[in-house]
Amino acid sequence: MHGLTDDPSIPGVIGPNSVLQLIEALKDAGLYEVCAPVFATAGVADWLIDPPEKMVDQRRVARLHQAIRAVSSPEEGIALMAESGRLTADYILANRIPKPAQVLLKLLPARLAAMAFVPAIKAHSWTFAGTGKFTGKAGSPTVFTLTGNPLCAGERASKPVCTWHAAVFQRLFQVLVSPRARAVETDCEACGGPFCRFEVDWRK
Repeated sequence: MHGLTDDPSIPGVIGPNSVLQLIEALKDAGLYEVCAPVFATAGVADWLIDPPEKMVDQRRVARLHQAIRAVSSPEEGIALMAESGRLTADYILANRIPKPAQVLLKLLPARLAAMAFVPAIKAHSWTFAGTGKFTGKAGSPTVFTLTGNPLCAGERASKPVCTWHAAVFQRLFQVLVSPRARAVETDCEACGGPFCRFEVDWRK
């Protein structure tokens, strides 16, 4: 077991689903058998033998996510990270958000549901933001920012790369706020932006 801790007061760790669901996405895409060299390049080959079960070092996760993006075509990389994010959100829905709360959010108008849901996301942001600074503002659209995003630290790209985060937000909002919800990363630190910024909109 390669998790470090479940204590949010210890910096530099994020949730294991950033790894576990990426492995599932690779399996679903038929790429699991050929991904061993990528994991080895990222220095996380042990995760294929003993996947993490607790909070993990954000630097190791960053190396893995960036290695996957580096060896994939842009389309394939986006698809893998989007599926990984969707699976992560589904895990959260199944295991982390109480069912009564989910029922209540679904009964509310979208704007009120977002206003009720955003504080909960902010309160648990340590599970995906690590040492980064996360903010959230409910509205139409709802806007999230992550400054010092550990998963794209040191990466350089011409287009936003944080598809995993966007997919998590999109799936959660589609289920709990509005099925029309779409999440788009409008600024990315990998592209030289001051932060990674995500807009979740359900009006279109």
